[in-house]
Amino acid sequence: MSLSISGKTAIVTGAANGVGLAIARHFVDKGANVMFADMDDEALTKEVGVQDEDSQIRAFAGDLREKLTLANLLSATIDAFDRVDILVNASRQVVTSDPLNPDDDAVQMSLEQNLMASLRLSQLIAKRMIKQAHDDDNDRPAGSIINLSSILARRAHPELMALSISNAALEQMTRSLAVALAPERIRVNAVAMGSVMSASLQEHLKDNPDFRSVIENGTPMGRIASPTELAEVAQFLASDGAGFMTGQVLTVDGGRTLLDPVTAPAH
Repeated sequence: MSLSISGKTAIVTGAANGVGLAIARHFVDKGANVMFADMDDEALTKEVGVQDEDSQIRAFAGDLREKLTLANLLSATIDAFDRVDILVNASRQVVTSDPLNPDDDAVQMSLEQNLMASLRLSQLIAKRMIKQAHDDDNDRPAGSIINLSSILARRAHPELMALSISNAALEQMTRSLAVALAPERIRVNAVAMGSVMSASLQEHLKDNPDFRSVIENGTPMGRIASPTELAEVAQFLASDGAGFMTGQVLTVDGGRTLLDPVTAPAH
């Protein structure tokens, strides 16, 4: 089984920090050409710096909720590397919401950022992958799309309703696109994470340090995973080793979703 992604070109969104940055860096370490994409220009510059034309790294800053920005991202990637083989939709927004407030726009905001931006970019990149496959004129895989989800797609927390809804939609989008793109030899999968040190979790723990022990005690493996551990799963999904996997949502949570949140033996 080959897990190599060496020589392939990947676009990773949300690549200025957290899990997106870890995935982008990991892909570079494994020999891939990587376009680091994020709306935070300052953070991107800090992490990526100025790259010369021979570098396997490029950076693109822009609001991925804008259709023109998505088109420019694809153009910049093609200009730099001539093709795109892997898309990792790791850009996401985590906002709290009030489930009883009809004026709360958190759900709409989360759907636009966590679902629609990923859907539009996936559609755009898939068209490019299909064109490349026709130009290559062979039976090799045409590409891999990986969406970053959360275990909250299957769990409910009132204050995180917007995140739950947007991630549940993202996972169904993953399955639908997987079926639509399978005849074109493009695979679409997702990773649902929990108890992983994302940028949002890191910020949350700064303000609520006691939550660390709550998360660790609620995770059978007893710890919070580093972003690099999730990056290795993304590499597997991007590689030919996952060549017969599509429409799947892999859970990376240290067993957290296996626990019944009700500790009393009564249902």
